[in-house]
Amino acid sequence: MENHDAEVDSTSPIVLVIGTTGQVGKLIVDEFDRDPGNVRVRYAARKPEQVNELRAAGRDAVRLDLDDPSTFAHALYGVDRVYPLTGYTVAMLAQSKTLVDAAVKAGVRHIVHQGVFANWDVTDPHFVWHQVIERYIEGSGLEWTHLHPNVFMEGLSSMTPVDDSAFSVYWDDRRVGWIAARDIAAVAATVLRQGPSRHGGKEYWLSTEVASGPEVAAIFSAALNRKIRCDVRGPEEFKASIADRSITIESWYADAGVEFTRQAIDGRMGYIGTVRDDVEFVTGRPSISLRQWAVENRDRLTSSPSA
Repeated sequence: MENHDAEVDSTSPIVLVIGTTGQVGKLIVDEFDRDPGNVRVRYAARKPEQVNELRAAGRDAVRLDLDDPSTFAHALYGVDRVYPLTGYTVAMLAQSKTLVDAAVKAGVRHIVHQGVFANWDVTDPHFVWHQVIERYIEGSGLEWTHLHPNVFMEGLSSMTPVDDSAFSVYWDDRRVGWIAARDIAAVAATVLRQGPSRHGGKEYWLSTEVASGPEVAAIFSAALNRKIRCDVRGPEEFKASIADRSITIESWYADAGVEFTRQAIDGRMGYIGTVRDDVEFVTGRPSISLRQWAVENRDRLTSSPSA
């Protein structure tokens, strides 16, 4: 792993990235490995072994447990910009509130928050939690930037059994907007490099292409030259699928996910089926299309990479 420390002045702003083991967090690490810009990057992880792994790769890393505010001060010392990523539970409210308070005490200047793609008066609980956090950040006195990603393309491969090349959607045949996690990471890294003078007080919407489940399947089939099938399902089937999963999902979060599918179907969240694409405005490069994502993730979507 190339170490960029020598390329960055010791007085350069320090960026703290939290959630480096998550879906987007891992990609943010990749973005900064390719181009740290003029910032020094510090990575936070909850488990000591994860911190050690980051350090072994030549990165500045600290332990930070979002459920243990006593770990915040050391991680935030000298930090100018923060990218917080919390878990998918209602605990995100307490985690974010205490982290923001600690950031104020530590003299942090800028928080870049990854939220959700939602109207101001949304009623789905999980979306509401993110908006409460955003309002708290805005009231903290810190400079802020909010990212609003729509439905992750990566969710398609995580739901795709490789044995029969099929995936499921649980909002019937409704069209939703899609975004690649790599685009979210690219936007986040760019904002963190360039800082609040350029991005303070900005909200960036990340929904690059609109398609229903069957339309996605058709795009994938054409891109991969292989039949990909979409099983169109509804909220009750989604609820049953959550109960069948081996991974435990907090009941409040699971219920919020089911509510999302209901509101996508009945029209209360009809706006998620829109394109609002700020990727190129921020990064200078076009966003990733569903077709491009399918080609790049062939191995994840089919049982045979050569198919």
